[in-house]
Amino acid sequence: MQNFEYYTPTKIVFGKQTEQQVGELIKEQGCQKVLIHYGGNSAKASGLLDRVKASLDNAGIAYTELGGVVANPLLSLVYQGIELCKKEQVDFILAVGGGSVIDSAKAIAYGVAEPDKDVWELYDRKRQATACLPVATILTLAAAGSEMSESSVITKEEGDIKRGYSNNLSRPVFSILNPELTMTLPKYQTASGNVDILMHTMERYFTPHDTMEITDGIAESLLKTVMKNAQILAKDPQNYEARAEIMWSGSLSHNGLTNCGGGNGDWATHMLEHELSGMFGVTHGAGLAAVWGHWARYVYQALLPRFERFALRVMGVTPAENAEQTALKGIEAMENFFRSIDMPTNLSELGVNATAEQITEMAKKCAIASKGCIGAAKPLYEQDMAAIYTAAQNA
Repeated sequence: MQNFEYYTPTKIVFGKQTEQQVGELIKEQGCQKVLIHYGGNSAKASGLLDRVKASLDNAGIAYTELGGVVANPLLSLVYQGIELCKKEQVDFILAVGGGSVIDSAKAIAYGVAEPDKDVWELYDRKRQATACLPVATILTLAAAGSEMSESSVITKEEGDIKRGYSNNLSRPVFSILNPELTMTLPKYQTASGNVDILMHTMERYFTPHDTMEITDGIAESLLKTVMKNAQILAKDPQNYEARAEIMWSGSLSHNGLTNCGGGNGDWATHMLEHELSGMFGVTHGAGLAAVWGHWARYVYQALLPRFERFALRVMGVTPAENAEQTALKGIEAMENFFRSIDMPTNLSELGVNATAEQITEMAKKCAIASKGCIGAAKPLYEQDMAAIYTAAQNA
């Protein structure tokens, strides 16, 4: 078992109509002016933004707003948000949306708190943050887990470079989780979010370290809960109980709980997908589904007992003649689950037809971002990354 620190300062306010409490929750923070940060028209059309503003008005909280966040949030909008906050003397950021909005809000918060430094230097691994404005969230998509995590991911348009940065300074002070707000999501977006939740747990689960039985049990239960309720939502998207199970699972999957005692996890699939969505703009969860099985078949022999346990305890497969065959049955079972919720299992199904040159470029960028090597299950170098991309494309 590895030593660990578990730090989760975010207050969670969970349940129906909880967004109406946002004004009083922010008032408790003693701030002077809030930036409401959001994505497209859905927050407006649903009436959510109006309810948020009414709550802020009732609490006497001043605010300005900035919309326009897209999937794979862009550095250019982060810079725009930083300048707006400086001009308006904003001292608190409220993200109203999913992971992309929250990630963009965190980046803005870093940039405003250190106004004389370029925020991209954090994501480019050139320095560490020393300050960050307080951030809070109203979650509208269960997926990224950013509402309880220290992580954010930003895409720099120049060069299509997608990079993540993690620092406890950016953990939200509170997050409002109302499962009702996710009921209008398109089926594809819901399914993609479910995959992202699964992958946040699996990245931590597939570790070469000795782990704690309690942590493994939590992770395995979380994975089975998400798969069960994802299939319910595929047929009944208005099911509140299933939405609630998925939303809370998303928060628990990425707040550090499922890697207590097991090290920092693998994260190779995420690193590979970042370059894929950075180049082709695909939805993150769908990209993870398209890559995962090919990563798993590439590394499973280096972590055979873990893959065998996954097959038996999570996927519920019948034991095969040996551990290797059982492990492969588990990988196939997870891919079958992806198919059951209409998620891709290769790049062609994702709508990507990467050339050999593009595969080489993605592998090179991934190697640069990771200083040459990714993964804990099995160390992967640039040629390994290219081989996994190629397998995913040719499947």
